Amino acid sequence: MKAFLSGAALVFGALALPAVAADKASPNEAVAMVKKAVALVKSEGKDKAFAAFADPANKDFHDRDLYLYVYDMNGVSLAHGANPKMVGKNLLNMKDNEGKPMIQEMVKIAKEKGNGWVDYKWPNPVTKAVEAKSGYVERVDDFLIGSGVYK
Repeated sequence: MKAFLSGAALVFGALALPAVAADKASPNEAVAMVKKAVALVKSEGKDKAFAAFADPANKDFHDRDLYLYVYDMNGVSLAHGANPKMVGKNLLNMKDNEGKPMIQEMVKIAKEKGNGWVDYKWPNPVTKAVEAKSGYVERVDDFLIGSGVYK
């Protein structure tokens, strides 16, 4: 009986893992959100799009731990889905908990490649803990739009 219960616990525990993983967004979901954001900017303009990105009630751009951020090519925050206090500030030299200048890296990727990924540490808006994060950024005109996944 004890062996059966242990086996059952393992099976039910394994079944619960996908539910836990589903609480965090996937890299594909981050890319899809950025592409949806780029399309909105192109169809509706920056002002409408940035307002939509900042609105926590807009589920197209706020999903679990997934949200958007927008920076110009000088590192000025134009929109931020998790922290509106960042908007209007030049954050080019901001560093994560390990001293990595992640906004500089995002701008560099946007300028040189047009899109790509940057790894850094950032507070998760769901757990409130600083966690490893990979941010996907894509250049649009003279700014970048990004979103990231917590690992």
